[in-house]
Amino acid sequence: MSKPFALIVEDHVDSAIIFSEALKEAGFETETVRTGDAAVVRLSTAKPDVIVLDLGLPRVSGIEILERIRSDPRLAETRVVVATAHPQLTDGVRRQADIVLIKPISFSQLRDMAGRLSATASSDQ
Repeated sequence: MSKPFALIVEDHVDSAIIFSEALKEAGFETETVRTGDAAVVRLSTAKPDVIVLDLGLPRVSGIEILERIRSDPRLAETRVVVATAHPQLTDGVRRQADIVLIKPISFSQLRDMAGRLSATASSDQ
């Protein structure tokens, strides 16, 4: 049985490392992209079980990426965790995101949440 796959879309290096390590500890295979345009390209071929999505990305915004994800039938089952340091941006995405996290996010908080997502991703396979 293969591990569930998580795509981390985060331009802040330290946050990307924390997200990746927490998801790996919860049993995910991870990949990180650091710009919005790179995320768009990667999502044209990848089908992650979970996406951790920063809203404040260079080149293509996280909000636009979330809209693309939710309009793509191939990604209908993908769970999206929005992570942002700007709480005022969350009002417009709460209905589209599965989970919204306000930065800073602790390693243990993310690891525990990832463990719950991993259990549901594994049961979907």
